[in-house]
Amino acid sequence: MDDLIYNQRSIPKDQWRYGFRSSAATGCGWIATWNALQLMGYKTDIPELIRYYEWQLPLIHGNAGTSFWGPAVCFRKWGFPVEMSFRQDEFDALVEGSDVCILFYYWRRGAKLGAHFIALQKTETGIIGYNTYRSSSGPNLLGPSLKDFLKKQKYFGAVLIGIRKKPD
Repeated sequence: MDDLIYNQRSIPKDQWRYGFRSSAATGCGWIATWNALQLMGYKTDIPELIRYYEWQLPLIHGNAGTSFWGPAVCFRKWGFPVEMSFRQDEFDALVEGSDVCILFYYWRRGAKLGAHFIALQKTETGIIGYNTYRSSSGPNLLGPSLKDFLKKQKYFGAVLIGIRKKPD
């Protein structure tokens, strides 16, 4: 798990461009996908992953980030069992039944509105998030309940993608 990306802002601005912008600015979607793959023990090439997302919706990806359904489409195409939920009441059960999840949500700070993706997984200590905050330098403990975490952070419009390892 040495290859996890804990903070997209630590990526040099000229490395791994995503559309017309830097991955540090708009790369959270491909980064959540990368982290999810790493957490499940799968490997892929970062430039190839970025190209895949850029071509999924060529005029949007990389310029305005990644669509909320993008990672689900990607994992399904690769043969992973995927379940998506828009209902926060279902999130904790989905986390429990998945090997790894990708969470999409909106945030607001004053008049500024944004969106973000993180990878997460359930552990013995609680739910752990990756690339969670601007200040993250490692994994972040989100607590025992994803629904409670979202409420506490005042994140909204959340979508959770539960992913299981490929069947043998």
